[in-house]
Amino acid sequence: MILHQLTAYEVLNLIRKKKITAYEVMQDIFNRIGKIDNLIKAFLITNQEEALKEAKEIDVKVKNGEVLPPLAGLPVAIKDIIATRGTETTCGSKILKDFVPPYDATVISRLKAAGAIIIGKTNMDEFAMGSSTENSAFGPTHNPWDLKRVPGGSSGGSSAAVAADETFVALGTDTGGSVRQPASFCGMVGLKPTYGRVSRYGLIAYASSLDQIGPITKDVTDSALIMKVISGHDNMDSTSVNLKVPDYLKSCQEGIKDLKVGVPKEYFIEGIDPEVKDVLDKALKVFEKLGAKIEETTLPHTEYSLPTYYLIATAEASSNLARYDGVQYGYRAEYYDDLASMYQNTRSEGFGSEVKRRIMLGTYALSSGYYDAYYLKAQKVRTLIKEDFDKAFSKYDILITPTSPTPAFKLNEKVSDPLTMYLSDIYTIPVNLAGIPAISLNCGYSKSNLPIGLQIIGKHFSEEILIRAAFNFEQNNNVEKRKPEIKPAKFKEAAA
Repeated sequence: MILHQLTAYEVLNLIRKKKITAYEVMQDIFNRIGKIDNLIKAFLITNQEEALKEAKEIDVKVKNGEVLPPLAGLPVAIKDIIATRGTETTCGSKILKDFVPPYDATVISRLKAAGAIIIGKTNMDEFAMGSSTENSAFGPTHNPWDLKRVPGGSSGGSSAAVAADETFVALGTDTGGSVRQPASFCGMVGLKPTYGRVSRYGLIAYASSLDQIGPITKDVTDSALIMKVISGHDNMDSTSVNLKVPDYLKSCQEGIKDLKVGVPKEYFIEGIDPEVKDVLDKALKVFEKLGAKIEETTLPHTEYSLPTYYLIATAEASSNLARYDGVQYGYRAEYYDDLASMYQNTRSEGFGSEVKRRIMLGTYALSSGYYDAYYLKAQKVRTLIKEDFDKAFSKYDILITPTSPTPAFKLNEKVSDPLTMYLSDIYTIPVNLAGIPAISLNCGYSKSNLPIGLQIIGKHFSEEILIRAAFNFEQNNNVEKRKPEIKPAKFKEAAA
């Protein structure tokens, strides 16, 4: 039995049954990280000493027959945009290098209370701005399926870590698809919850009306397990919704017979990779065999989602990132003449090119004379996009689409062309604009052995239905389940 290849659910059961110890699991995970992460580069920092100590404490509780919390002894990796007390949190940016938060984000507090052990922080596109994890100030992360390719972004480090068996579970954040798209590229399960379902307290903001924290896991059962822990109302977050948290694991056991499924025709137009379309068509037949009723539907304002997103997100980023000025915390330029030049030099040196691009776009959209023409109009179109989904969900229980129009692309393939890079999120962005939940899971592979993701979208607070549909598909999809072949020789060749 190779411990690091197990799922979170399997590991937790073995620890409870005293067949393995939490310390053995933790040692195995750090051995795995030590063996391959210098080439994958999923982690920015690890907490090995503290994690092993906490694992020993869990084992004492097991030995003494104490009642264990639901995630007792489970190693979890955290995207480096979520505040962790006493552990550096950089957002993948030079401007926050060496910043150590004095508090934990609510999701971190809830994971710890449930017995999970934080093993480290994962790489990401700077301030979550990107689709490939190539915008990190600390270098790119490589996709375990093919190290010459990107793992997706901005949660690429989290997704690559799970895919490479360097952790069982990771948290990412999703502003326009940044949990689902990397999950698709790495063959994992990525869930973007309804806006307000999971507390954003301690999540360093990119675009406050779009950001959501979500889990990246090896299978749907693990996603249900983590969602039960991190969901729920939080007084520290004014956007948190006070609703009862369902038993997501229990919902997995129900079937999907008579589930009404809509397939938006706008997601299968020119630009989609033929291999992606072929795999999705086969996946839809699995849902039909399980008793789901499938019909074509329409989301007519889909074509406006990309420009709408990049106006709203950049405008909010312009406001949120104004706090990084070199005064209170983070990086400060070494050379400057006065306060104004200190601000200018700090931000010029501390931010990467993609972050600067988005700040400038957002500032322009909010400027006098352009606010009504751009930002206000984008908010009106956002309402139309949301109404498209509302209309669809008056008829269908879920919508099924591809997660991304293509499998993972090559490193440096799109860096010089930001607009082409932005198109990577064209199928995920509308979900964030509407504030609704969606889950991505693997449904097949390309001829080059690259994972292809299927996206299931639901109405507000319908995570139960999404998880149930995803679980039933996962259990009945006859496509061979594969794992990336991680061989040192291949890594050396790719690194060269």
